[in-house]
Amino acid sequence: MSETLREKPPTSKNVENPTNMPETPLRPLDVASIVVYLAAMAGMGVYFARRNTTTDEYFVGNRSFRGWVGGLSMVGTTISSVTFLAFPADAFSTDWRNLVQNLTLPLVAVVAVIFFVPLLRRDDMVSAFQYLEMRFGAIARLYGVASFLIIQSIRLARILFLVSLPVEVLTGAPLWCVILCTGIFIAFYTIAGGIEAVIWTDVIQTIVLLLAGVMTVGYVAWRLPGGLPEVVTVGRADHKFNLGINSQAADSPVQEDVAADGNTNSWERLSKMFSRKTLTVLMLLGILEWLTTYSCDQTVVQRYAAARSTREARRATMLFSVMAVPTWVLFFFVGTCLYVFYQAFPDPQLAELQVDSVFPHFILTQIPAGLGGLVIAGVLAAAMSSLDSSINSIATVTVVDILKPYVLPGRSDHYYLWAARIIAMLAAAVMIGGAIALMGIPFENMNTLTWIVSSVFGGCLVGFFMLGFFTTRVGYHAVVIALIPGILTNIYFALNLAGRLPDFLSMNVHEYWIGFLVNTVFVTVALCVSLIVRREDKSLQGLTVWTRTATD
Repeated sequence: MSETLREKPPTSKNVENPTNMPETPLRPLDVASIVVYLAAMAGMGVYFARRNTTTDEYFVGNRSFRGWVGGLSMVGTTISSVTFLAFPADAFSTDWRNLVQNLTLPLVAVVAVIFFVPLLRRDDMVSAFQYLEMRFGAIARLYGVASFLIIQSIRLARILFLVSLPVEVLTGAPLWCVILCTGIFIAFYTIAGGIEAVIWTDVIQTIVLLLAGVMTVGYVAWRLPGGLPEVVTVGRADHKFNLGINSQAADSPVQEDVAADGNTNSWERLSKMFSRKTLTVLMLLGILEWLTTYSCDQTVVQRYAAARSTREARRATMLFSVMAVPTWVLFFFVGTCLYVFYQAFPDPQLAELQVDSVFPHFILTQIPAGLGGLVIAGVLAAAMSSLDSSINSIATVTVVDILKPYVLPGRSDHYYLWAARIIAMLAAAVMIGGAIALMGIPFENMNTLTWIVSSVFGGCLVGFFMLGFFTTRVGYHAVVIALIPGILTNIYFALNLAGRLPDFLSMNVHEYWIGFLVNTVFVTVALCVSLIVRREDKSLQGLTVWTRTATD
């Protein structure tokens, strides 16, 4: 999934102990809690393995899921363990400004419920990219598939690597061993149980991570003399609830007023404008992020397909939208609680910690044994619910969008079912191998690599879906022609981000802007070309919001 606005890696450069967290061994009751949780996940994988005899069962669970199940699964899939740790770290060290992007979700959710869900459920679709071929042809479909597979492969390795860092410190095991064991365990129940195991384990994992957050807040409130009112009072006094509305974001490299700077040329002014992270910018980028999630993120679209009806798919989307923002608020509030707690009960060990390590340190030194294990299970649950969804969706897309129509058409359903399991194994191997490879890359370079890959391979994807949904004039020729400048713009920003351009061509553009700018170029060119090139004679019945009937 595209979580780039919601995830941040630790900032330490210490290779031996990247979190700089003093080793605090797990307590026996914590180990027991974690073992019970993991055993339950493995058992669900074994149970659902017996039910998967067709690709329809393996990919979409016979389209039998109710809305509440799909909605909880979407929550778990969207909230990774990096978010579980990074949001409290953000609130502990600064304030709530990184929540702003996610506040746009309800607005986009309304559009998704009304328009996206029925368009992406037509003709029993399994993959989001089947829609692109129906609307624009095979090139659009293959571009979408390639973008998805490459970005998800990088995402899998990155999330597994980052969640393994605190687990390494908590267990004392070598990092490579943690990555290997965690990856194999997730792969086991995902490959065995298919989408049913993924969705139902996501439901359990969502409940576990929410309980972990609520329990942490409750424990802090119990320990503080003033309870929750003390958290609110101290947080407000120290501006911990600020959303950054009245100030430039702390990580913005440009603080001066561009309009007041009369000594810069137009290129420099444009560069400075795109290096800002103001409230307007964050809201705009949040809208783009959630348009991407609701329209072309296969891990979400597959939940639409797995619902028993369009009505249930809409209920799932609404439930996810209602739960997501309060969940993020909860974990920001956890960070504020930790800040107030350590104001009341100073801990000298905090001076040795990176901010990302404060929450794990609190779990093992403050929360009672057993309950601490539940919170650690919440960290694992958040990672597992993201990784299992990505592995299953990679297998689904590879079979549905590549093997069946192009590479190995006409084979039996049993053949495709085994192919899906083999592909899931390969995806898990890539995840584990990639995570181990990231051990040798500094955190800053890893983040840059992620942005470059996302920029080059994912830039035009949401533009394809928006043009498909909301236009009737733009057709195959327009998008193929527009794809050329779109990809060139991708490459330019990738080189710019990597520092490979000469000074007179480089721009000081914040990474968050890249997807927006690339999609703007692609959509603008496609619309202009559509005014010149006549659209091919093709029925668009049920493929756009303007040609969809009430029965579609």
